[in-house]
Amino acid sequence: MNLSTRHMKAFSALAATRNFTRAAEFCNLTQSAFSALISNLESGLGVRLFSRNTRNVELTAEGEVFLEMVGHLLPEVERALAGMRDYVERRKGRIALAALPSIASSILPSLMARFLASYPGIELVVQDVSSTVCAELVRSRQVDFALCASTSVSAGLDSETLASDGFYFICPQDHPLARRKRLAVADVLPHPIVVYEQNSSIRQHLDASIYPRQWVRGFEVNSLSTAAGLVAAGLGVTVVPTLALFHFRIRGLRAIPLALPIDRRDICLIRRKDSTDSLAAQAFISLLREGFADAMRDLEP
Repeated sequence: MNLSTRHMKAFSALAATRNFTRAAEFCNLTQSAFSALISNLESGLGVRLFSRNTRNVELTAEGEVFLEMVGHLLPEVERALAGMRDYVERRKGRIALAALPSIASSILPSLMARFLASYPGIELVVQDVSSTVCAELVRSRQVDFALCASTSVSAGLDSETLASDGFYFICPQDHPLARRKRLAVADVLPHPIVVYEQNSSIRQHLDASIYPRQWVRGFEVNSLSTAAGLVAAGLGVTVVPTLALFHFRIRGLRAIPLALPIDRRDICLIRRKDSTDSLAAQAFISLLREGFADAMRDLEP
């Protein structure tokens, strides 16, 4: 038979009250429905659990054995069901995600704060890594999804564009180009720029956008904060996407829109094709779809 919590609760109530009327009231059932439930339980088990007469309801020997079993089983089942309700109602859960450092340090914190205000019991784990590593972490199931620059997505992964990123020329306010409202690649190419290491999605996009031409390289750095320090010290200029602009909100620096041959960079949500998102992940992805593009626009100067 399919033993349900309704069966166990009805049995426990009758074992405690030894009265069909009171037990039915305790279970919020009519007496006929309660009696049918007990009969169904006994029929399914193939044994009488109660002996009945006009005055009393008593447990049979088998009923005593079953009462001990239910006494252990019912609390465990109820704890398990309550635990699952916590996950279904998003009071508990865990989300692991990977994101570009520029996303993890700019847009993601405010979205995480909004999410945790609504779902404080859900654990968020974030890895800030390059686009290549983002894809690998998703593929190897180490994270639920990733937020990264558009790349050629390999078999088994899905890519969904959340927003599009523009690029800016960053320079000190006394630079010859500082008073321009907008720049073209030809304006910038003669000037040495601070570039990023080769695995950087920024470097890859910038190199691809002017290929086979090349940028005149000044310093090469790993982090945007280092680039910001160099530019602020007058040691060079650089080109960065919208996502990175907040690193360069330093007095004395200018951010000028730069038109590249490949002018926009898609920022994508990467997931496995064969995965079913947890309820917690579904809620966070909904927030990303709703708020990511607006958050990106808020970063523009």
